[in-house]
Amino acid sequence: MSEMLIDRYHRAVDELFRKVRETQRENIIKAGEMVADSVANGGCIFLSSICHFMEMDSIYRGGGPIFYKHFSYDLKVESPSRARDRSDLGYDRETVAAAKYALTQSNIRPGDVLFVSSVSGRTQKVVDLAYEAEKLGVKVIAFTSMEYARQVEPVHPSGKKLYEIASLTLDNCAPAAEAMLEVPGIEARFGAASGIASDYIMWSVTSVAVEKLLEKGITPGILKSANFPGGNDYNKTVIEPNYDKFGW
Repeated sequence: MSEMLIDRYHRAVDELFRKVRETQRENIIKAGEMVADSVANGGCIFLSSICHFMEMDSIYRGGGPIFYKHFSYDLKVESPSRARDRSDLGYDRETVAAAKYALTQSNIRPGDVLFVSSVSGRTQKVVDLAYEAEKLGVKVIAFTSMEYARQVEPVHPSGKKLYEIASLTLDNCAPAAEAMLEVPGIEARFGAASGIASDYIMWSVTSVAVEKLLEKGITPGILKSANFPGGNDYNKTVIEPNYDKFGW
């Protein structure tokens, strides 16, 4: 009997997690320490989009810390004229001050930590956010695939890719072009690696941060499931007020 695709997928994920453990442990610990140090010093921790919204598995989740907060921005412009050539205007539409404006209008401050993500390492909006955040004095922790990023050219005006800008880079160990498995009869490879690996890494970082905070004498607010009896009341009466007062 031929091996089922589900078994090949499980084996690929096991190998992916093994690679993360063996190659990223040092940087995972560094990232957790950066988070703990920022929280202990009154900073805030922001998660921008991580591999197609994996960050939502860390924000206000039962069993997770309350100090993770979402960061996003969007600029809506309406100018419904006929199509026109804009190539001679001398600026890039993706990076014209949008990230800088969003950061300066947000609650982010120097000393905070901002997690960002681009699997290829060259997504222009993400690179620009990291670029402007670093200039502001924010510590940027980046998720990327180094195998992927080393095979593509930068598109940001700085001439840099994400890992060349961030304070610390976490390699999600995804293969170039993302997918893990060849499947007979299908042209594209199957099984995206970056999302599941990034979630694994993020919770690993969180485990380090929680431990380091406890070592500092700080008990971080860990949320209970809001749908379990007593969980929502605990979150609202204990965890949220404590976060508002102390930042953890």
